[in-house]
Amino acid sequence: MKIASVHTRVVRAPYRRPFVISSGTSPELVSLVVEVRTADGLSGFGEASPMTAYTGETLAGLEAALTDHAAPALIGRDPRDLAGAHLAMDGAIRGQHLAKAALDIALHDLSARAAGRPVHLLLGGCVRPRVPTTWVVGLGTVDEMVKEAAEYAARGFTHIKVKGGEDPDLDVQLVRLVREVLPDTAELCLDANEGYDPGTAGRTVARLADAGLDLVEQPLPRWDLTGMAGLRSSGGVRVMADESMQSLHDAMEIVRRGAADVLNIKILKVGGLHRARQIAALAEAAGLSVKLGTMPELGVATLAAAHLAASLPHATVPADLVGPLLVSEEPLAPTAFAHTADQGWLAIPTAPGLGHDL
Repeated sequence: MKIASVHTRVVRAPYRRPFVISSGTSPELVSLVVEVRTADGLSGFGEASPMTAYTGETLAGLEAALTDHAAPALIGRDPRDLAGAHLAMDGAIRGQHLAKAALDIALHDLSARAAGRPVHLLLGGCVRPRVPTTWVVGLGTVDEMVKEAAEYAARGFTHIKVKGGEDPDLDVQLVRLVREVLPDTAELCLDANEGYDPGTAGRTVARLADAGLDLVEQPLPRWDLTGMAGLRSSGGVRVMADESMQSLHDAMEIVRRGAADVLNIKILKVGGLHRARQIAALAEAAGLSVKLGTMPELGVATLAAAHLAASLPHATVPADLVGPLLVSEEPLAPTAFAHTADQGWLAIPTAPGLGHDL
């Protein structure tokens, strides 16, 4: 079984309302869908969605890195040789994790289809057949965000994440009001997307803890691991690293510095399922929890994250499997996500491959 060709297509899906975080606004979710074909007619699909305000990568750059460099390095290779595929891609081009992730996901899908098994059985098994999902509330007015948090908690989402980072005082007010409308059993996270000032972040996080916050995500700039470690040691709320953790080497440094309680593993950000599993193993050895995050992306890449979340015992923070729920119509895996918005969890597909509709 040898890789014969790679094909791409751009897919766009408008958000139900613009997705807003402290670093920018996106009116639509744009993904590059990748199909890897073998000489004997088998196919596997992958996906990458460049959120330029978050990663700095553009669609044009992603396409060029994939089609001109990473994909040619795979032609003629056995698609089941995942470690070898990453060595070949790394030899062809440095960095470019989104391009490599799209191909990596396609190789996992293809390999699982060829074996007649779901992807999670290639990743170690299935410790949870249903993956609980975080509901992510984008930036808006306080009233809008409180209303949305209450609505999705009532639907069954047990972990609510609100975006913040622009105004610490407003974040404290938001957390206090959201906590009032959530059930006592619901966990509340605030994602600051690097928005807090290192000099005042300690006081802000202490106020957020008093307001009822359980988990704060990336409160400080990605480079400030000393500050992240200080916030973690002060107690009150758990600290989750996201932008600080772009690779296995970043994860190792976070562990060494004691800079986080939770690692947010985004498959696209770190280069695919193969690299994500390496990071997850490091986190498990260090006694840290992991969360499977989102860029966000559409159904193919979101399913890849779901299969990994299903296979990891220490993926104890509900995953951000919300990209397909935020768009007006999910074009890649509508069947898999048909009921997630109404129940707060995703049933892991058991068909061969990822379980998409392509």
